[in-house]
Amino acid sequence: MQVRVLYFGILREIFSAAEASVEVRSGATVAQLLAEQAKLAILPEGLWNSIAVSVNREYAQASNILREGDEVALLPPVSGGAPEIRVALTHQPIDAAALSAEIRAGEDGAVLVFEGIVRNNTRGRRTLYLDYSAYEEMALRQMQQLAERAIKDFGVRAVTIMHRLGRMEVGETSVLIAVASAHRAAAYEASRWLIDTLKKTVPIWKREHFEDGAVWVAGEAFPAEILPGGQGSVS
Repeated sequence: MQVRVLYFGILREIFSAAEASVEVRSGATVAQLLAEQAKLAILPEGLWNSIAVSVNREYAQASNILREGDEVALLPPVSGGAPEIRVALTHQPIDAAALSAEIRAGEDGAVLVFEGIVRNNTRGRRTLYLDYSAYEEMALRQMQQLAERAIKDFGVRAVTIMHRLGRMEVGETSVLIAVASAHRAAAYEASRWLIDTLKKTVPIWKREHFEDGAVWVAGEAFPAEILPGGQGSVS
């Protein structure tokens, strides 16, 4: 069955959507819906446990049973604030302008936004659309670790990483990386390192659909150090 999930405050940016139609099994509870939603994004520490939930505009408990067509609102604390790191997987279009505006702060001298765009051809074959899939829980953890390392190694203030899943049309944004920093050099270096390392290490796969068929796109090889028998950490 389908329920309508509404996102408010910081959750709108984290999930890159104001609302979504979500499929849940018959008899599912609020707690079960929250558990599934938690798999789609990593929230600032402590925020998820402080979210209130309303069902059809009445506050709900974890044990409340959902019904077809229910309106479920996820309500963060009013003083939730913006995190320095935001990572998410989303099935909704990515709003680059909104994310760029949200990440910047008064101390920033540079905000660099990289967008990966679905192009209309590959080696002369016309692309109809792309379809992205992921090992979602692991992908989110890896994205979080990349953002943390970028802040530590490059000295940038804030990092946002958003990746689309599902079907994407030509011209849509498949991945967005936004970096805020006091200086442009650090922002450039961190952004380049983030997208290059994400492409090599985060478990997200792309299937490209052409007029004459579809193929799984061969990605870059995993670094030797993360393969079985390898040593060291991602660099």
